[in-house]
Amino acid sequence: MGSPEGRFHFAIDRGGTFTDVFAQCPGGHVRVLKLLSEDPANYVDAPTEGIRRILEQEGGMLLPRDRPLDTSRIASIRMGTTVATNALLERRGERVALLVTRGFRDLLHVGTQAREDLFDLAVPMPEMLYEEVLEVDERVVLYREEPGAGVPVKGRTGDLLEVQQPVDLGGLRGKLEGLLSRGIRSLAVVLMHSYTWAQHEQQVGALARELGFTHVSLSSEAMPMVRIVPRGHTACADAYLTPTIQRYVQGFRRGFQGQLKDVQVLFMRSDGGLAPMDSFSGSRAVLSGPAGGVVGYSATTYRVEGGHPVIGFDMGGTSTDVSRYAGEFEHVFEASTAGVTLQAPQLDINTVAAGGGSRLFFRSGLFVVGPESAGAHPGPACYRKGGPVTVTDANLVLGRLLPASFPRIFGPGEDQPLSPEASRKALEAVATEVNSFLTNGPCPASPLSLEEVAMGFVRVANEAMCRPIRALTQARGHDPSAHVLACFGGAGGQHACAIARALGMDTVHIHRHSGLLSALGLALADVVHEAQEPCSLPYAPETFVQLDQRLSRLEEQCVDALRAQGFPRAQISTESFLHLRYQGTDCALMVSARQHPATAHSPRAGDFGAGFVGRYMREFGFIIPERPVVVDDVRVRGTGRSGLRLEYVPKAQSGPPRVDKTTRCYFEGGYQETPVYLLGELGAGHKLQGPCLLIDSNSTILVEPACQAEVTETGDIRISVGAEAPGTVGAQLDPIHLSIFSHRFMSIAEQMGRILQRTAISTNIKERLDFSCALFGPDGGLVSNAPHIPVHLGAMQETVQFQIQHVGADLHPGDVLLSNHPCAGGSHLPDLTVITPVFWPGQTRPVFYVASRGHHADIGGITPGSMPPHSTTLQQEGAIFLSFRLVQAGVFQEEAVTEALRAPGNIPGCSGTRNLHDNLSDLRAQVAANQKGIQLVGELIGQYGLDVVQAYMGHIQANAELAVRDMLRAFGTSRQAQGLPLEVSAEDHMDDGSPIRLRVQIDVSEGSAVFDFSGTGPEVFGNLNAPRAITLSALIYCLRCLVGRDIPLNQGCLAPVHVVIPKGSILDPSPEAAVVGGNVLTSQRVVDVILGAFGACAASQGCMNNVTLGNAHLGYYETVAGGAGAGPGWHGRSGVHSHMTNTRITDPEILESRYPVILRRFELRLGSGGRGRFRGGDGVIRELLFREEALLSVLTERRAFQPYGLMGGEPGTRGLNLLIRKGGRTVNLGGKTSVLVSPGDVFCLHTPGGGGYGDPEDPAPLPASLPQPLAFPERGSVYEYRRAQETV
Repeated sequence: MGSPEGRFHFAIDRGGTFTDVFAQCPGGHVRVLKLLSEDPANYVDAPTEGIRRILEQEGGMLLPRDRPLDTSRIASIRMGTTVATNALLERRGERVALLVTRGFRDLLHVGTQAREDLFDLAVPMPEMLYEEVLEVDERVVLYREEPGAGVPVKGRTGDLLEVQQPVDLGGLRGKLEGLLSRGIRSLAVVLMHSYTWAQHEQQVGALARELGFTHVSLSSEAMPMVRIVPRGHTACADAYLTPTIQRYVQGFRRGFQGQLKDVQVLFMRSDGGLAPMDSFSGSRAVLSGPAGGVVGYSATTYRVEGGHPVIGFDMGGTSTDVSRYAGEFEHVFEASTAGVTLQAPQLDINTVAAGGGSRLFFRSGLFVVGPESAGAHPGPACYRKGGPVTVTDANLVLGRLLPASFPRIFGPGEDQPLSPEASRKALEAVATEVNSFLTNGPCPASPLSLEEVAMGFVRVANEAMCRPIRALTQARGHDPSAHVLACFGGAGGQHACAIARALGMDTVHIHRHSGLLSALGLALADVVHEAQEPCSLPYAPETFVQLDQRLSRLEEQCVDALRAQGFPRAQISTESFLHLRYQGTDCALMVSARQHPATAHSPRAGDFGAGFVGRYMREFGFIIPERPVVVDDVRVRGTGRSGLRLEYVPKAQSGPPRVDKTTRCYFEGGYQETPVYLLGELGAGHKLQGPCLLIDSNSTILVEPACQAEVTETGDIRISVGAEAPGTVGAQLDPIHLSIFSHRFMSIAEQMGRILQRTAISTNIKERLDFSCALFGPDGGLVSNAPHIPVHLGAMQETVQFQIQHVGADLHPGDVLLSNHPCAGGSHLPDLTVITPVFWPGQTRPVFYVASRGHHADIGGITPGSMPPHSTTLQQEGAIFLSFRLVQAGVFQEEAVTEALRAPGNIPGCSGTRNLHDNLSDLRAQVAANQKGIQLVGELIGQYGLDVVQAYMGHIQANAELAVRDMLRAFGTSRQAQGLPLEVSAEDHMDDGSPIRLRVQIDVSEGSAVFDFSGTGPEVFGNLNAPRAITLSALIYCLRCLVGRDIPLNQGCLAPVHVVIPKGSILDPSPEAAVVGGNVLTSQRVVDVILGAFGACAASQGCMNNVTLGNAHLGYYETVAGGAGAGPGWHGRSGVHSHMTNTRITDPEILESRYPVILRRFELRLGSGGRGRFRGGDGVIRELLFREEALLSVLTERRAFQPYGLMGGEPGTRGLNLLIRKGGRTVNLGGKTSVLVSPGDVFCLHTPGGGGYGDPEDPAPLPASLPQPLAFPERGSVYEYRRAQETV
């Protein structure tokens, strides 16, 4: 973006609230401008208005708004825009129809089958982007040599395919004409295996365009990657958003003479590269705005800080974007925005719910920031529009924002200054709640001043923003303290010093244009063209020539596309990538050979193998040398270097910096006199000691006490962050520190989980994330647990407490215990729990415990996978550990644990573990995760002292107890008001007739309850017995759902509850009882009974629908969604997992490529949800056709007893398991069986629907759906990781 004499270059970031304009003017000087993105009373389009104002100011002549602008003096316009993101968030895109292979009409509705929020009984999910679905009669499958197979064809991955059914274009034509007649003009076409065989989609696309559809998005073009669900969502997003973007671009063009014909106009894509406006598409546009900021700090901060890795910290009004740069952009290739999973290269920008507009709450003794936001309207309280109290208000009360430095654009007439009085008044209401709790709560304490309350909320907001930064860095094996913090965005300057200090960073870099860094990034960015295609070749010497040929072809495409845009070859560079993974794993890494030149044993394009092994080792801590490596995709990124090269003439110092004024800011310990400097008056070399404020028209920077700011040669601000003066935190309850400790305790469990996931080797732990890590007090009581896998909640506490009683004082530093026995707090045998005591100098007994529980794929027993459907004794389910010393005096007991894992082989009909190597590797990983927990606990104790940390452990548990007591008290009071008794009860049955009975007696004065399961059926001969720990997990899950908001999930949840479970019953069986079905099935029935007693909602499907398939060389396991129960005010969600499971299902294309099956149908079982005023969710129909002999096992419930309805609602339809033999014979398999299947047989699974709620004949109109609070869309790799953890 050089500047030919006499012409302007514009870079414009059109954000949600403000539009930033950065212009390089003739002669090379720079102008910047900030204006409102929406101001219909004054202008139609903010970017056009920004260009008009700068041309007017520079040219000295009036340019009327109602006339197109003369473009003769404009060389280029670059733009980043939130148009696509906003259309997605607000669901204001084009009307779209989805065309999908027959049998898959509801595939995108079901998606991964996991729910977004574990504890929301209404199961809110994003609505689909498409309006109608057409099923296309066509089918392509992967070729196998089998009787009756057709002639194979070769796909573009190199795979052989069989076209079982060509596209029926004749039948489709009439259906498409029907769509046109209903006004739908945009289509998304998503057909099975089109990533490798695109011909069917191309035929459908050609027909649609011939008929007059204005936009047709083919999934094979939108993103040709395997996995139909994310590829389908990407195609839908493209069809939904691209017409909206095109309309915006056309409108923008109309503001200029000649519609910008001779002006280079480029738009920023999600991947950090610019694209011509004609090829700017919806699925590549959702991070268009934030991407500019990442490019901005990568091109400025990273360079001037000598190549130190940088964390980008962009704090805006609604949220904060966090990213990382260490010499190359960090991309992800699949991420969710606004509930839509997109398969497209995008910068790894992590968005968290803490911005200037995040709302402040005080709930059950905790300071809470967000995720709800005040939005731009009404905005924070200080905006004078009646808005709620927010982080911005807290900063204003603390004196960290000066109203005089803001334009007078607030109030109903948009002509008043910010109002500190409104902020104080709104915050005083919250302070009253805080002080009422402090003076009347369980631990009476002195009230807090208004400033102390404001400071508390700021500290809690800072801690909320630190957690994703820790996760982003540590997930990839980096230390957050080794980074520089690059701060930009309107609100970041007030928090940067505190964030850096909390993360151990010593430098904050704030660019001189930090308030407009995204616009600057656009000016500095390069034009990018990418080409990618799927592949299924092994990475091996015999395929290197093919890989080189494919990379060369893609490189040629990129170079040609960039030359067509006017770039000479000398300005074009290309980078080649291979998407590599170890065979049999799902953990693929997009690897560049940039640091690894070609060798005699690599492709000519570079040594991708060395790049893969190096990165795998860094991120995961091990490699698998004997395992073949597979290439999933081949990609080339072409770059046309075009960025503006900014020349900055440093402003010379003229004496010491001038203090514009002095104000008073509040810090820990009280108010301090704080000088205010104007950024524009500062010169290179000026040093400013904190505390002080640095202000310009776009940002306010707070330099905290013990920090020093310096103006650099380039005119930027570099802040050296000093250590915080040691504060004194006492053991007495302080609600501010309670919130901070809540974050810190959770962070310990989360970081343990990251270490476990990085260092484990098995698919179950590394990729399915089937594990939990937790911190416990000296009594074994749970303090914090992550992630929240429902069936693990509270169960590990029983395990730790059993070991404390069992081992007693015979536990020493360097000892680690292993346990999985149901009588010792285990859930089922494959869940192995590793427990490590935390010792502290001067203490004889452990001061804390840390533990990690991981699901091991096999630990022996009568069937592979250690989850037999017909086990009758515990020994048949695998290796048993009651209290086993896994590490003694620091030595891993490999020989002894190997012997124990092989021991089931001594029992007739059983085998020892079938995968000893993975067992041992994962156990070592669990020990390493615990070691990380010990280190973090030690750091916390070192910072605050043992007495304080243990006191806050107790306070956090008391806080959870308080929230549950409040809920029980409110429930009891509500029943009393209606004249109803304080005892509630419910009963339901397992399919074998075993009753699960519950009576709950509420004590309103205490806020407590007795949960009495007396009358529950006895232990059963099969494996549906549920250990006591399972019932407690189900109870904690239900209590959290009934509380209805985030609370710490720890031992305190159960403190107000006394649980009575009869010994010898199905819920507390004998030590020898088989339990594998209790974990996955009986747990669901316990939840149905508890929620039924409270009348919270109708029964959900009450089953996980466990399906296992195996033979001598393969094993596959899945659980399948059903219908959720309806409740007071909501219909049940269809095709989703409920309650005690949330497992993702294998994508249909992956299923068919790795296993000998064809998925014939996967759709909703319409009408299976119970009728009611609010209807139950529908189950699903899933049909698997087998292509070779195998043993099919099913372990299911709700095949005899229907999921109940409530308040007059009707029950859901029971499930059904059918086997259709090749000859046509249909057999009902019942709920639990194992059966040999042959090629051509079909398993047809009908899962149960949810119960209805309320009388279906009730004539009263349904209430309008309640408006959702302005929640905020999290995104990025940290969010995806947490979602994946909660889908186990």
